[in-house]
Amino acid sequence: MKIIENLTEILRPKTIDEFIGQKKIVSKDSALYKLIKSGKIPHCCFWGKSGSGKTTLAKIIANETKNPFFYMDGTSFKVDNLRKILKEYRNTLLKPVIFIDEIHRLSKTQQEVLLIPMEKKECILIGATTENPSYSLTMAINSRMMNFKFKSLRESDLEELLERVKKRYDFKIDKEAKEYLILSSGGDARAMLNLLEYSLVVSEKIDIKTLKSLRQEPLKEGMSSKENHYEYISAMIKSIRGSDIDASLYYLAKLIEGGERSDFIARRLVILSSEDIGNANPNALNIAVNTLIAVKEIGSPEDRIILSQCVVYLVSSPKSNSSYKAINEAINYAKNDTTHEVPAHLKGNSKEYQYPHDFGGYVKQQYMRNEIKFYKIKEVGFEKTLNEWINKIKGKA
Repeated sequence: MKIIENLTEILRPKTIDEFIGQKKIVSKDSALYKLIKSGKIPHCCFWGKSGSGKTTLAKIIANETKNPFFYMDGTSFKVDNLRKILKEYRNTLLKPVIFIDEIHRLSKTQQEVLLIPMEKKECILIGATTENPSYSLTMAINSRMMNFKFKSLRESDLEELLERVKKRYDFKIDKEAKEYLILSSGGDARAMLNLLEYSLVVSEKIDIKTLKSLRQEPLKEGMSSKENHYEYISAMIKSIRGSDIDASLYYLAKLIEGGERSDFIARRLVILSSEDIGNANPNALNIAVNTLIAVKEIGSPEDRIILSQCVVYLVSSPKSNSSYKAINEAINYAKNDTTHEVPAHLKGNSKEYQYPHDFGGYVKQQYMRNEIKFYKIKEVGFEKTLNEWINKIKGKA
């Protein structure tokens, strides 16, 4: 058995040229690479997937610039600790690199404390988060930082990292195990190294059985960040609108597997059924509303079946956004209209009002002072039938 303590730290690169992955951020042609080499570092926020190199790059920046590195956790951040560090280096030529992991967990007050040190350049502040800083950090913090989005490591990146481990330690891993080790890690270097470290304790010859006994299911990306959350829900809605059944089901599956609440998904389907299908198939709204009610009562895992049925129905329905566009136009007109008055015969119990039922269901009379057309029918699905009805009522057909 091979006992290796903290493989993640042992393999952590010390220089920017040893860094694996994130080529758009740290390639030799990138702006950040040139800034690091010049020693002039902006305050940064590294946001994105876990195990993608955020902490590693922060340590590299400190190492490359020969500045002290201080790690702080956003969940237990103490302002006094920050002030002590800043005071210690205030009259020196060194500029401490303050790394705040999970920076999105800082309160608004704690974030405001960072503003003056950032403005005075008393430190190099680097935050790390899995959430989009545009949503999770204040505008004041964002305006003082450069934001860099980290993506999951590619399979080739993880394979390169694995080769570095093999050069340092003597062990064997067969092809099937190697594929599982890389693919099941979900682009997370830390996850791959942790699984490898404990597998080596079990045996110096790693096979698929050992790996699966320690990680029974591949890691899932999940909906831990708002970015993923909105990307997948947006993709599902657009796929339904585009009448692509398989793509719609794929993104629904990603949301379900990522732990998204079924009632949230169902609410979005209710909105879509009215916005994008409307009266082209009025029953779509009934199906979506009943889906929302059902998933709340049924719960996981059976709620996935109800969501799937609803999605397939909505995808297969004719599409019309006539009602959606009509109310938007009407609201915009109403906002800007300051002169329009209700016609006198529509007010109260006016004797001039003509009761349609006294005329067989319809009588021509003025309902608005200005003739304005908000609703523009698309002649799609049942919406075409409704248009035929209204024309018959008005004696136009």
